[in-house]
Amino acid sequence: MKKIVTIFIVSLMLTFEAIGGSDGENILSKNDPAKVKDCFESLNRATFKFNQALDGAIFEPVSKAYRFLPSPIRKGVSNSLDNISSLVTIPNNILQGDLKEAGENTLRLVINTTVGIFGIFDVAQSMGLVKNDKEDYGQSFGKVGVGPGCYLVLPILGPSTVRDTAGALVNLTGGDPWFNVTVKNDTQYFKESDYYFSRAGTGIDFRAKNIDSLDNLETNSLDFYASVKSLYLQDRQQKIANSDQIIDTQNDSDWEEIETQ
Repeated sequence: MKKIVTIFIVSLMLTFEAIGGSDGENILSKNDPAKVKDCFESLNRATFKFNQALDGAIFEPVSKAYRFLPSPIRKGVSNSLDNISSLVTIPNNILQGDLKEAGENTLRLVINTTVGIFGIFDVAQSMGLVKNDKEDYGQSFGKVGVGPGCYLVLPILGPSTVRDTAGALVNLTGGDPWFNVTVKNDTQYFKESDYYFSRAGTGIDFRAKNIDSLDNLETNSLDFYASVKSLYLQDRQQKIANSDQIIDTQNDSDWEEIETQ
């Protein structure tokens, strides 16, 4: 499996070099939300309803309780989760040819993990190392011209596409160092639960930031499922093209990390 992943990543890098001139406008066009087919709509809608029920029973109440924590604690948790996510962002910076951002994010990771106490404090920001956008393997696939494929709604994880789901699977085959040291490899410093707690924490943090906006979206939507799909696909389109256009309703830059929908 490792050999297959290695060959796949090398192929991506060669492809990137071959098409290196791909501009943002072409990427936006290729990832136009209107062109993404909902091939599994019936199943997607059923999964969406399941996720809504789970959200109402568990995730939304937990997220609302989380919002009662003092702001410095929530900020520290969010900073720490962002710090962990850079372990995936950095290799994707390299795959996308953004070596400057890869270097900056590596410095941020080192400084915040050490001086910032495992990322709780964003010391790097105060030193002039501004936080860069997060990157993932789905975005890297999109950058080299891989189309989104069909729209998918994953149980618990929420909206995705065939391409973004494949990108997420790369994390489980060696692409995510945090997964490697917590779940895949038996280390004396970390446990499997550390990974799952961080994943759940990312979802709760995102849900807490977006409770009001998602409630407003549901209230004002004739079809909440279609609205969420459109919002997700627009967000992914902008991220792949590194566009600064703001997507309405969304408070955070991690729609693909959402744990509930």
